[in-house]
Order: sequence, then C-alpha cells, then structure tokens
Amino acid sequence: MWDSPMHLLIIAIVILVLFGGRKIPEVMKGLGQGVREFKEGMRGDQPQPTQTSQPANPPAAAPPAATPVEEKK
Repeated sequence: MWDSPMHLLIIAIVILVLFGGRKIPEVMKGLGQGVREFKEGMRGDQPQPTQTSQPANPPAAAPPAATPVEEKK
C-alpha cells in the first residue's frame, strides 16, 4: 500500500493544502492529547488531584480598619 515515499509526499502536500502551515501544529497537538487520553483510558489510570497543605498564592491580608479621628476645637 505505502510502497514508495512518493505516496507519503503526496499525502503531506494534501494535508498542508487542507490545513495550512499555521494550523498543522495545533492539529498535531490535539491529536497527541487525544492519543494520550485514550491510552490512559485503556489502562484505567485516573489522574489523581494533587493536594497541597498551603495554597500557592495566599490571599493578601486585609488592611487595618481606619479609626475615626476626632477633631478638637
């Protein structure tokens, strides 16, 4: 079926024309992620959420409340 490199060259040219040069890396990235998820599903691996004891970015402390200043006359 794929007995010559000319077949692969023709397929590569057709893919380039259909998707364009800029779109091909995005398509390949999506394809790779799909294959990775498929393999994980076949093995039964479930990604375990990582638990941290402290948040990465702790919330900023609230500024101290302003006390009203009484004016003396």
